[in-house]
Amino acid sequence: MTEHQENGAGRLYGVGLGPGDPELVTVRAAALIGRADVVAYHSARHGRSIARSIAGPYLRGDQIEEQLVYPVTVESTDHPGGYRGALDEFYEEAAARLAVHLDAGRTVVVLAEGDPLFYGSYQHMHKRLAHRYPTEVVPGVTSVSAAAARLGTPLVEADEVLTILPGTLPEEELTARLAATDSAVVMKLGRTFPTVRRALERSGRLAEARYVERATMAGERTAPLDEVDPETVPYFSVAVLPSRIGRTSAESGQPAESGKSVAGEDTGEDAGEVVVVGLGPAGPLWLTPEARGELAAATDLVGYTTYLDRVPVRSGQRRHGSDNKVEAERAEFALDLARRGHRVAVVSSGDPGVFAMATAVLEAACEEPYRSVPVRIVPGMTAAHAAASRAGAPLGHDYAVVSLSDRLKPWEAVAGRLRAAAEADLVLALYNPGSQSRTTQVGLARDLLLEHRAPDTPVVMARDVGGPTERVRTVRLADLDPAQVDMRTILLVGSSQTQAVRRDDGTEVVWTPRRYPSA
Repeated sequence: MTEHQENGAGRLYGVGLGPGDPELVTVRAAALIGRADVVAYHSARHGRSIARSIAGPYLRGDQIEEQLVYPVTVESTDHPGGYRGALDEFYEEAAARLAVHLDAGRTVVVLAEGDPLFYGSYQHMHKRLAHRYPTEVVPGVTSVSAAAARLGTPLVEADEVLTILPGTLPEEELTARLAATDSAVVMKLGRTFPTVRRALERSGRLAEARYVERATMAGERTAPLDEVDPETVPYFSVAVLPSRIGRTSAESGQPAESGKSVAGEDTGEDAGEVVVVGLGPAGPLWLTPEARGELAAATDLVGYTTYLDRVPVRSGQRRHGSDNKVEAERAEFALDLARRGHRVAVVSSGDPGVFAMATAVLEAACEEPYRSVPVRIVPGMTAAHAAASRAGAPLGHDYAVVSLSDRLKPWEAVAGRLRAAAEADLVLALYNPGSQSRTTQVGLARDLLLEHRAPDTPVVMARDVGGPTERVRTVRLADLDPAQVDMRTILLVGSSQTQAVRRDDGTEVVWTPRRYPSA
């Protein structure tokens, strides 16, 4: 019995068939296929249709079949609109063919492998017809779920993030996204497989990656991805980065949850490493994909407790917080963990190489017994650049970066550097301007700079940039009040050329011209 509509118009169904096994077709999908007047499916020019073969057991045998044959798949075309133009024309013609049946009151089922709206061909019919006819989309089991099931391993767990990527993305984009996520599935392999493999290797995820070909279909194959011959990879295959939680160290570089080791204990791995990771000036929006990936891959996180609190807690990962004034001890602790086979991420605010932990770690790593421990530095957005972006472009020309802290160097050295930069007419980014125990440096720096700069020189005062208490404002150098500056503030002092301009919308922007006047 067919499902004609009372108003005379037919009804359109986008029916998901699941990943390949006809037994994974849903009860709803099977019933619709059996009752439909018209069954439509896509195929390449060779005429074979995987969707048609999956739906075969549910067809009546007397239904109208509409085979929608793609004019091109991966080959070139002489269509005046190119590849995209040829496909757009095909979709319009296919939609018109189906509309004839719908106008005649027939029920039309468009078959779709997997899920109709998940990288499916059906969606092109949906966009052209769903607003004109009664339409229902019947979901199907995706190849993503099928691949995870065939591997027999969790895809995501707890608060992990799953990223689904087409292998057709550029290699750099794939690399960045794979580095940043917890779990991933890369679709559309085939000819893209070499690119995907390189991206997995560059992101440090190749050892975790699994390969699934034709999940639930005849000819199904699973294997570690790095063992797969690129010449054997079909389009109907995916790369999977499963959940990191609970996997063994051999699979992920991390100890299994059931075998956690305490700090300082040997994990049994051959070698560890220390990665010094820049967190940027505030929360996750300022974190690079590379940094995000390194934090996720670490067995141990080491750092100032305030900065560690900005990193999400992960199951099985150990956290070692400490006070902000023990950089050398923190560095040695991290290196000791790495010597015992741990993969350690030392976290640092901003960029780790700018008045931060990279120097402390490298200083210790260049001495015995740590000279053979691998150390890498992962950059982060600096506080100066973040503050500058909020104000406009005050660092648009030459500038100098100076820490006002005299805890690790005498004030005479600080003053000498300020004087030299001021005489050179450089914009200044002033870090560590003040704290509860250092209250005089801002005033001393202001008075020194006023010997070389006009009183109305713009000074950007940026506090907690990117954080919940962010405040950025511009004052005259002569009006700089030390009482309004603390350790969470960075100061950007303009040169003789820096402008502070109020625009028509009421906002004030600060910028330093790229051109400098000649003598």
